[in-house]
This record gives sequence, C-alpha cells and structure tokens, in this order.
Amino acid sequence: MIRSILTSLALAATAHLAFAQDSKPIEWVVGYAAGGGSDSVARATAETMGKILSRPVVINNKPGAATNIAADYAARSKDYGSIMLTADFATLAANPFLFSKLSYNAEHDLSPVGMLARFPLVLVVGPQVPAKNFKEFIAWAKAQPGGVNYASAGAGSPHHLAAELLREKTGIAMTHVAYRGAAPAMQDILGGQVPFMMVDTASGNQFVLAGKVKAIGVASSKRIATLPDVPTLSEQGLSDFEAYAWQGLSVPSGTPPETVAKLNKALVEALNSKPVKERFLGLGVEGLPGTPSDMAKYVKDERERWGRLIKANNIRID
Repeated sequence: MIRSILTSLALAATAHLAFAQDSKPIEWVVGYAAGGGSDSVARATAETMGKILSRPVVINNKPGAATNIAADYAARSKDYGSIMLTADFATLAANPFLFSKLSYNAEHDLSPVGMLARFPLVLVVGPQVPAKNFKEFIAWAKAQPGGVNYASAGAGSPHHLAAELLREKTGIAMTHVAYRGAAPAMQDILGGQVPFMMVDTASGNQFVLAGKVKAIGVASSKRIATLPDVPTLSEQGLSDFEAYAWQGLSVPSGTPPETVAKLNKALVEALNSKPVKERFLGLGVEGLPGTPSDMAKYVKDERERWGRLIKANNIRID
C-alpha cells in the first residue's frame, strides 16, 4: 500500500514538473468566429492565464456545426496539458438533444476545469424595425406577412434557443437564420438583411451604445450595469424570461487531475484579476470563478432546462 501511495505521489510530482517546465503554447480552442462573445471572453482571459502559468495561451477559432467541430477536435486530442476548449451552452447543454449522433460525448470525453463567464442575452432590432419597446416589437412582428426572420450565432446556440423560447411564449411566427458566430450575425442586423436577434452583451453592447441597433429588452432578472436604461423583458410583461450565453473551460478527459487543478487555479486567479474584471465589465460579462465540480453542476442544471425546450418543440439540427 505504501509503495502504491509513493508511486502515485511520484507520478503527480512528475506531471506537475512536466507541466511547469513545458514552454509549449497552450492551445485554447473556441468554436465561434473571432470577434464574437465567446472569442472576446477567451481572449480577455487567455493573456492573464498565460502570465500566471508562464506559458503562452493561443486562441484557435474553429467555428461551425454548433461548436461540434471545435469540441470534436479538442476531445480527440491527446495533447494533455496543452489544449483547452471553450465548452459552452451549445457544446454541453444543447447539442446532446439537438443532434441524433455526435462524434464526441459531452459528459465523458470532456472534463470541466471551471466556469468562465455568463452574460444575458438582449433582444436587439435593426434600423428597419420601428419598435422602441417590447409591446411595439410584438405588434410589429405579428403584423409581418409570413412572419419574421431572426439571426443567431449558430444552430443550437443560446441565441437560437432563447429566440425559440421567445417564440414559444409569444406565438410569433419566426424563421431561423443561422450564422457562424455572433459577429457575422450582428453585421447583417446592422445592414438590415435580418431584422432582429437575441444577442449576447459581449457581441452586441458596442452597437447598442453607438446607436446602431436598438435594444428592446434584456433577458435577465434585473437590468444590467452596461445598459441601465434598457428594461428587462420581464419588466415589459414577458414573465420569467431569462436566457444567458455562458462558457466554461474544458479539457480532454484524459488530462491528469493534477494538470486540471493547475489550470483551474490559474483560471480562478485570472478571473479575479483586475485586468480581466475590467475587460468583462466593458463586455457586460459576469465572471464565474469556481471549481470543476461547480461547473459540472451548472452544466447539469442547464442541460435539464434547455433539454426540455428542445424536446417539447421537437427542435433538431440533423
């Protein structure tokens, strides 16, 4: 027994030393295009994490297929300790219900490091929509022959499913237009190609504050600091309507526990640091530092909540 304990301690020490001495950059995989909310959160955190770990952290954007491309890429990697994944709402909570078959298993092929952040979604409209509040928006949408189109950051994204929840609660006839990330979706909102979307604050705040799009309401329990004059949707009569985009940090399941612990320590330190807090405040993002177990519970609760919506409305991607 003593020999077994000594062996385990030796292996742990070796793994810790190997990680500390490894100067290889850590690849942080993001399943959305550069410029969107998930990308902004990752980049805001990566630099500080890299300094804490004494290793550069490099963002690798792999958008498409509702984050499945990025998730499959990371889950299959054996480069333990040198690859991480932004595992979000779609990756961990929605895709297991949206797809009949996935090339990765969200519960078994990926291990949680810790939550990154969450930010409420905001109902925004483009310049061609005359509505100034939620009541006017509903009246406008229901008056459109054949219904209205809405944009999202991709099929299965929180932007998509929050809009489906809006459709379920209001009865608006809506058609989904999926993009490969929130950034390109917002460009078409600005250009008038698509009239509205539920957008995360990290991707949409700058355009709201610049007056390029109108914010109709926030999908949170209370108003947010970055948009204090924008009422919540609940305030405007849409009771109990909350929807957040959120991200956690995951690694391939074969990653040694000692490495996961080291990454979690660096992540929590980064999220509590002044530079990251200030950047998150500007993005309208709430940091969620915590343990791998905290992330596992959060994901479980979200999977149950949104799984119900997906199954009740028979929403499928394949």
